[in-house]
Amino acid sequence: MISNAQIHFNDSGTPVADNFDDVYFSNDDGLAESNYVFFEQNELPARFSSHPRKHFVIAETGFGTGLNFLNTWSQFKRTKNLAIERLYFMSFEKYPIKLSDLKQALKAWPGLSDLSEQLCQQYPLALQGCHRLEFDQGRVILDLWFGDVQDSMPQIAYQSKGVVDAWYLDGFAPSKNPDMWQQTLFDSMAHLSQEHATFATFTAAGFVRRGLQDAGFECKKVKGYGRKREMVVGKLKAVTEKSTTPLYYQHQKAELSNVAIIGGGIASSCLQYHLAKRGVKSSLFCEDDTLARGASHNLQGAVYPNLQSEYGIPSEFYAHSFLYAKRFYDQLSHLGFQFSHQWCGVLLQSINDSKQIQHNKVASSEIYPKQLIKAVDQVEAQSISNIDTPYGGLFIELGGWVSPPELTQAVFDAAQTKQSSECHFNTQIKALNKHDDGWYLDAGEQTFGPFSDVFICAGEHTDRFEQTQEIGIHGVRGQVSHIREGAASSKLSTVLCHKGYFTPSQNGLHCMGATFEKHSKSRAVTVQDDITNRQQLAGFYQGTDFDNSLGQVESAKAAVRCCFNDHTPMIGQVQDKDDLLHAFDNIKRGKFYDFKEPNLPHKGLHIVTGFGARGLCTAPLVTEHLVASLFQEPLPFSERVHEALHPARLIIRDMIRNKI
Repeated sequence: MISNAQIHFNDSGTPVADNFDDVYFSNDDGLAESNYVFFEQNELPARFSSHPRKHFVIAETGFGTGLNFLNTWSQFKRTKNLAIERLYFMSFEKYPIKLSDLKQALKAWPGLSDLSEQLCQQYPLALQGCHRLEFDQGRVILDLWFGDVQDSMPQIAYQSKGVVDAWYLDGFAPSKNPDMWQQTLFDSMAHLSQEHATFATFTAAGFVRRGLQDAGFECKKVKGYGRKREMVVGKLKAVTEKSTTPLYYQHQKAELSNVAIIGGGIASSCLQYHLAKRGVKSSLFCEDDTLARGASHNLQGAVYPNLQSEYGIPSEFYAHSFLYAKRFYDQLSHLGFQFSHQWCGVLLQSINDSKQIQHNKVASSEIYPKQLIKAVDQVEAQSISNIDTPYGGLFIELGGWVSPPELTQAVFDAAQTKQSSECHFNTQIKALNKHDDGWYLDAGEQTFGPFSDVFICAGEHTDRFEQTQEIGIHGVRGQVSHIREGAASSKLSTVLCHKGYFTPSQNGLHCMGATFEKHSKSRAVTVQDDITNRQQLAGFYQGTDFDNSLGQVESAKAAVRCCFNDHTPMIGQVQDKDDLLHAFDNIKRGKFYDFKEPNLPHKGLHIVTGFGARGLCTAPLVTEHLVASLFQEPLPFSERVHEALHPARLIIRDMIRNKI
């Protein structure tokens, strides 16, 4: 569990960390010190104007009050003749300070108040892992890694070479914080560094300089700030090749010059948005007459994470996806893109002994901050929901519901403001053909192309093409019924989750469902499924005023949840089984080295699918992760989550188990 920092403010108004007995910034002029030590000594003014890539990455040890980030952001906004389009700032923090303390500390810098306010609005919960915060409509990205820096650095996913261009080696003084200032830290810095990466640090301690030199940095002493006589700066001598397995890093940097997206749901719109904010124009192909006619067409969809009592891959994936989605949707709304939604919380009901045990484990795990999920008894559940529920459970305060069709349209509209795209509705793509000049889309009477890249976000139809027919996706049909509200049910003030879910009323109707029919891709609505949904709800709430007040089912919608056997989405380069078997045949011999170079016969063809029933929660960050990987930018998911999402995972898993 991540613990917040315990701090107090000294007589000068400077925040002091109780655990380290050290100030977060100088009593004299912390802002000037930050600018001199880190921004200027890394030569960033000149490098921002001459950098060879479109993005620049700064990494910092010790986020603290965020002063270094805010100063760098401010200077970035002021820099003229920028050569870069996006600024990434990665920062590690073992003990994040509380939001109230952050606001108090940043009052010392009124000149940064506008940026400080934006940081405080998005400042994340104290949850382990990477929190991706986006500012200036995606031009400035802050990746806040909460946890011990020694644990976090090895989790960063990157390609064969590092990602960091400049290091702010900060944190409390080595004498106050010896656990951080270790050789493992300096080695990890070198491992994550790009060619010509620089560093700057306020300390001139000999063991720090020697440790950096041993890691491969050239070091020199320069004048320190103010009363400090010396500090150390330097540059990496040679880039370190990544020593971990290349299994999940086969796609090369894509030249995304002309992109096609097949599909019209929330994943398609999110993908289009993340491409557009990087200046990539796309063409959308949808077989329906408008957006969100497939799995994204329900009147209301619950938005909440699937959390477990252990912080494994699923919990990390869903927790951070949910928190990013919540920030993303709030930003859309703030920018004026309208969609029906209500952050009314989601109440997970302990409807039986099994659920009660499961919920107790989650609540007692102490992994998650209570602002994310907390245990509630029956009395508290009734107060939260405003109905006579007979159960306690878990409450996810930040969750709620959105209108999927309206949200999909809002994200699409936001993408158009950044980069206009062509839209082809009522267009079913029947085949994909690759030629020397790119990919062509065969729609029967018409052919579109060439495209440098094609992204298939077609839900249950993702496997209809020759190149994707063996990806292993299967459909789970679900029907949601719309039932008329009653006097008691109209007072429901949160989303209820039992075996299914039940939403607060909108326009006099509740969404009730959903059925679960495995290995089906039918969208046909049936009366029997309405009966099943009603009987299931009554089975849990029979005899309550809430249940007795409900009216009749007035309509319904059926859709197909797309899943894989491991219940995780699949994003990235479409794989060819024979190609992988040839390139990585050493795996069958227990050797995870000496691999051949894969041929990648489907290079430029990507899939974005398998979201199950949680696309509203996961699609925004999953698509951001995919696009960032194609641009070789820092990735928001950890190495283990990246591998869990990769299209090669199921084939490699079978190879390891000698099943193929």
